Amino acid sequence: MIEIQNVSKQYHTLKALDKISLTIPRGEVIGLLGPNGAGKTTLIKLIAGILFPSAGRIKPIDGAWPIIGYKPERLLFPNNLKVHQYLELVAQLSNIPRSQVIEEVNKSLKRVGLREAAHKKIKTCSKGMRQRLGLAQILIGDPPLLLVDEPSNGLDPEGQEEIVRCLHELHTAGKTIVMSSHQLAEVTEVCTQLIILNRGKVLYQNSMADALAVQAHTIIQVDRHLDGVSSLLQRLHPEIEVEGDTVVLSNEAMALRRQVLSLLLHTNFDVLRVEQKRVTLAEIYTEAMR
Repeated sequence: MIEIQNVSKQYHTLKALDKISLTIPRGEVIGLLGPNGAGKTTLIKLIAGILFPSAGRIKPIDGAWPIIGYKPERLLFPNNLKVHQYLELVAQLSNIPRSQVIEEVNKSLKRVGLREAAHKKIKTCSKGMRQRLGLAQILIGDPPLLLVDEPSNGLDPEGQEEIVRCLHELHTAGKTIVMSSHQLAEVTEVCTQLIILNRGKVLYQNSMADALAVQAHTIIQVDRHLDGVSSLLQRLHPEIEVEGDTVVLSNEAMALRRQVLSLLLHTNFDVLRVEQKRVTLAEIYTEAMR
């Protein structure tokens, strides 16, 4: 959908982005992770066309720019308007034909679960409702690409779940989404692609499925030190590690779990624990930031 080629963004002496290159494929949900000041918001604003790169190029892959919906991190609304009044104003500013405004607003409210709040004044809406109103706003006109900056910022766990559910439904409906977040659980659950930024550079990029499949391992703990069989276990496969009373089978060695357990039982070890683990997003993030 969008290709970003060697893009940098300079604010006076601060380099917010430094030679970023990546692709936003159609139909993906791309999660941007990184500390404050990493360049996430700058990247989103560049894609939205709010900012222009100091160097490099951002271009549509198929030659035609998609319509883009952009929700900033900080939401400012005219609090004295009702929810439906505000969205009707947005629809008119978006050049939706007058005869279609009400239908467009109702459709947008339904997609984010705000139909029952249509006649509430915005100032009476909870934080969760206001975040969903921000999503409803960017759905006016049905843009195929959504840019969402910190969609669950400031929400309690229930509010975060509502946003996750809404983003899932939008992805299922065919939307391409680029979102920044500090919520690792949210990114793990929603995103199909992962990009970790720091100091304006891409430190890590992978599909979420591949990222979480890396370094899968099985842990086997026995009742005593494994000195006597350590070398024998390690000869079975190079990705078998033995430390104290614990055997760790990584990647392809995980297929040898039955063989390892059989060997341990036949050498009179009692197996206390067998645990299959996958790498977490927190571990991936920590490793990338080192």
